[in-house]
Amino acid sequence: MRTALAYAVSAALVAGAALGLAPAAHAETSGSLRFVDITGDGGTVLKANVVTPAGSDGGTRFPVIVLPTSWAVPQIEYLAQAQKLADSGYVVVSYNSRGFWQSGGEIETAGPKDIADASRVIDWALANTPADPAKVGMAGVSYGAGISLLAAAHDKRIKAVAALSGWADLIESIYSGRTQHLQAAALLGGAGYLTGRPGPELQQILGDFLSSDLTKEDEMIAWGRKRSAVTYVDAINANRPAVMLGNAWGDTIFPPNQFASFYEKLSGPKRLEFRPGDHATAEATGLLGLPNDTWTNAHRWFDHYLKGVDNGVDREQPVQLKPRSAAGYEGYPDWKAVNAHQHRFALGGSEHLWANVDSGANGGVVMLSNLLDQFFQAPPTASIPLLPRAFAGVWQSERYATPQRVRGTARLHTTVTPTAESGTFVAYLYDVGPLGIGKLISNAPYTFHGKAPGKAFSVDLELFSTAYDVPAGHRLALVVDTVDPLYIEHNPTGAQLTFSSPAADPSYVSVPLRAE
Repeated sequence: MRTALAYAVSAALVAGAALGLAPAAHAETSGSLRFVDITGDGGTVLKANVVTPAGSDGGTRFPVIVLPTSWAVPQIEYLAQAQKLADSGYVVVSYNSRGFWQSGGEIETAGPKDIADASRVIDWALANTPADPAKVGMAGVSYGAGISLLAAAHDKRIKAVAALSGWADLIESIYSGRTQHLQAAALLGGAGYLTGRPGPELQQILGDFLSSDLTKEDEMIAWGRKRSAVTYVDAINANRPAVMLGNAWGDTIFPPNQFASFYEKLSGPKRLEFRPGDHATAEATGLLGLPNDTWTNAHRWFDHYLKGVDNGVDREQPVQLKPRSAAGYEGYPDWKAVNAHQHRFALGGSEHLWANVDSGANGGVVMLSNLLDQFFQAPPTASIPLLPRAFAGVWQSERYATPQRVRGTARLHTTVTPTAESGTFVAYLYDVGPLGIGKLISNAPYTFHGKAPGKAFSVDLELFSTAYDVPAGHRLALVVDTVDPLYIEHNPTGAQLTFSSPAADPSYVSVPLRAE
């Protein structure tokens, strides 16, 4: 039922994207727009469009930016941004990734053929447009972001990248805490079948993933690692492209933690931006040609690192965060500085939970809940006093006399005793007001296998990174339960979990707070 719902949602999203972006295809352009066929790896035809600066006659070379499309979105996706870039002096080539829409081949999910395609598109641009071979950039949203980062590891010609709402670690994105992110995987799979041709490998991996076939776990992880830029971070650092990463706090497909971790591993010019929203919602208005600070900063990034414009982007604090509950941006020298000030509150006592019943605490709905939070500051809520204690463990901090500005990654440390060898729980951090209504700050799932029933073990779990202001007079609450529609759970029928705080190893939540 959940999978069917996710497939239906994916259909609506794809239709909405097509309809919403369609007007851009008919917009008046001041540069030259052409729709072309480009031969990709192995002779596969990639449907593409090219926008060149007005008045380009072949005598002048321009920086070139290559834009692979997002998952399931047609090649008109970037036309509005391509025109803006062309108007400021770039050649822009956007192409439909193989396996989608009119492009040939099968969906490879950023596999070796997709990376080879990116290089073939660069080859074509240098041979058929007034593109400067010394000034090559790549950018994209979601799937296009992932392909751009991977291409930068394999093609030294790429000097600058803007990866927006993408992934650097596919496993940490949809299998974090060893837990399948059900709605995210079903959404991607459903959209792939609706708009493209999944290859046999993807079909097998998706089937094994959604069916929880643990005998194929190592194979699935190896498949994901091959498609993760973090696997090739040494090659990226050797090539030294200037890398800009942008994502949303509430991205339910590619959570922000994995981008932040990847950012810390980069040694070349780099920038990290996090904003409110869900997957690709921070960039969406820019795709329609409307003012959008994500795209504005991406343009500034390319202007500096491809054109050499002294616009100050290299002198700004490289980590830029926009809190979910406040206006404006905050700058930090690195990601470690965001998490530098930790506040702990103890999780005392013992909580005994029956599994397989949803307590009412949950992370919301993929692509919807965090969109509401972005525009209306309306995250998922729960009445903390009314959560049934047989199915939910609840711990609360004291009331805070001053605002608590949560910034970065909260961490849970606890001790779990299961009655079965496998199990799943989900941890939630809430902002609880005077009436007991909790607004979701963050969450994360955790799954274990092969544990001895009745034997305690310790757990350290990172919740998804965020930036949220807890008002004065409110308190924080840590809630755990065993069912969330976002995730596949692995609790056998009748299973129970006990959360305790041994004197020798106390349980706690460590919350990163902004220094005042």
